[in-house]
Amino acid sequence: MLKYFDPRQLAHAPLQEMHNGGWADHAEKPSRAEIVLGQLGDCAAPKDVGRAPLARVHTADYLDFLENAHDRWRDAGRTGDAVGYTWPVVQRRPLKLDRIDAQLGRYSYDAGTPITADTWDAAYWGAQTALTALQPLLIGEARTSFALCRPPGHHAGADYLGGYCYLNNAAIAARAATDAGHPRVAIIDVDYHHGNGTQDIFWDAGDVFFASIHADPATDYPFYWGHADETGEGAGRDTTLNLPLPRGTRLPAYLEALDRVIGAVAKFAPGLIIVSFGADTFEEDPISHFKIAEADYPIIADRIAKLGRPTLVVMEGGYAVDALGRNVEAFLSGF
Repeated sequence: MLKYFDPRQLAHAPLQEMHNGGWADHAEKPSRAEIVLGQLGDCAAPKDVGRAPLARVHTADYLDFLENAHDRWRDAGRTGDAVGYTWPVVQRRPLKLDRIDAQLGRYSYDAGTPITADTWDAAYWGAQTALTALQPLLIGEARTSFALCRPPGHHAGADYLGGYCYLNNAAIAARAATDAGHPRVAIIDVDYHHGNGTQDIFWDAGDVFFASIHADPATDYPFYWGHADETGEGAGRDTTLNLPLPRGTRLPAYLEALDRVIGAVAKFAPGLIIVSFGADTFEEDPISHFKIAEADYPIIADRIAKLGRPTLVVMEGGYAVDALGRNVEAFLSGF
C-alpha cells in the first residue's frame, strides 16, 4: 500500500480545548502522527497542487479566514491560540464583520478547535497529502493508498471548522476524483464520531454517496448531525446513510451495520471509495465508547476491500495514542 505524509502537519499543536465545562489539554496532539509513522515506516511526501482543489469544497472566504486568522488574532493584541466564544446559532446571515472574535464564531461551531500560528500550514499539507495519495488511484497505478492526514478533517464543513478539523481532506479528495472523471464516488466514514462536515458538503450532491457508522449523536458529539433520518436532499436524496450505534458496541453489531453500508455502496456503484478512518472506535480510546479491539480492524477493512474498488484511506481520529500506530497498521493490513 502506498503511504503519504508531510512533516509540516506536526507543527499544529493547540494547547487547550474546552471540554466538559473546563479547559483541558488538547487531545489532538502531534504525537498521534508520530506514533503512526513509527509503526508504518517511511511515507512518501505529497506534492503541492495548490489551493484550487480546496476551493472546490470550501468557500473562498472561509479559506481566507483560516489562512489569516491567527495573524489577525495577534494583530488584535491577543496571545496563545485563537478560539471563538460566541456563535450565531439562529438567523445566521452573511454579515461583514471584521473583528476577529466575530469571525471565529462565524467560521466555527465549538471551542475545541483552536487556530494556532501553524494551523493553516498543517491543514493545507494534510489536504495535499490526501490529494497526492489519490493520484495513483486515478491513473491506475495502485488499488489502495493511505493519507496520514493530521489534523483530521471530517468535521469541517464548506465554511466552518470544528471537532479538531479545519479542512475536509476526504471531501477534497472525493471532489477531486469526480473532477478527474469518476462519475460516482463513495465515502465510508468509520470514525467513532459522525462526519458532519462531509455530510453537509455533499448533502445535495448526487455524485458522492456518504455512509457513516458512528456513535449515536443522542449521546455523543457532534450531537446535531448523524441521526438516522438524515438522508440528503435534492439531487442528493438517499445518498446519505447514517447508522448510529450505542455506546459499548462490539464487533458483531458493528459488522451488521457495516454490511448495510457495503450493500448500499455496492448499489450506488462508485468507481472509487474513500474511507474516513478513525481509530477512536478502539476499546481503550479515552474520549470514545465503542469496544472494537485491535484484532477487529483487519476484519472491518477486509469487508470494505471486498467491494473491489480503488480505495483511499484518509486518517481521521484516534486518541489512544500509545495504541494508535498498531491500530492503524491493523486496519491497513485488511486491504
